[in-house]
Amino acid sequence: MKNPIAKYLMCAYAYYVEDDPLISDEEFDNLSKWLLEHWDAVDHPHKWYVKKGDLKAGTYLGKYPTMIPGAVKSYREMKKNEGTLENFFN
Repeated sequence: MKNPIAKYLMCAYAYYVEDDPLISDEEFDNLSKWLLEHWDAVDHPHKWYVKKGDLKAGTYLGKYPTMIPGAVKSYREMKKNEGTLENFFN
């Protein structure tokens, strides 16, 4: 999976801050489980924002990098042109 931390933070922001999810609850839970399972192999400059406890709980109530709101906005604009979240990260 490419950029799972960015995807996780964007999806959490859309859900918890904007109250307008990018993916289903089930997809978010699966993303959390995937990240927890592959934690040691994941390398991303914003990884420190996410804690294993967040992933285990399936929630994120932490702080966000300043670029996340803009990334969510860019994704929503791209989606209008038939893009998908996976395409956004590839």
